[in-house]
Amino acid sequence: MKKSTPKLVVAGITSLYFFWCAYDPYQWHLIDGVNLVIHEAGHIIFSPLGEFLMIAGGSLFQVIMPALFVGYFCYQRKFYSASLVLFWVGESILNVSVYAGDSVALQLPLLGGQDSVHDWNYLLTSLNLLSATAQIAGAIRLLEPSLLRWRRLFDWFAKRESDD
Repeated sequence: MKKSTPKLVVAGITSLYFFWCAYDPYQWHLIDGVNLVIHEAGHIIFSPLGEFLMIAGGSLFQVIMPALFVGYFCYQRKFYSASLVLFWVGESILNVSVYAGDSVALQLPLLGGQDSVHDWNYLLTSLNLLSATAQIAGAIRLLEPSLLRWRRLFDWFAKRESDD
């Protein structure tokens, strides 16, 4: 298959951007604004399922939404596009791990200010797991490197078939 220079450039820039996000996940990145809107929408979407799932829904939807795009591109056999969007899924998972890790320190600024409920503090307190915050945040963070293996699989498919 002939390699597309523009696709290689986009893949390279995308890779560098998301590796930068992974290198310093505590810093605010451009895509975090998109993630924040999706996160907040998740609370609304999951609200009919009760308080616990409404609060968990923010983080869940923040990961589900980009994963839906990956699924769509795979269904359309656009593996290059799926591969690029998979970085977004990974960055969302890192973002959630940072938020979960803050459930004891409560240092991250929240959208609603000081009177807001910290999602992960509420969730882990409800499950009596607040003392396991570091382990839970670490486990969430470990999900991200496994996505790189999926990305390699998409790359392999992309080499076998033409894309856009």
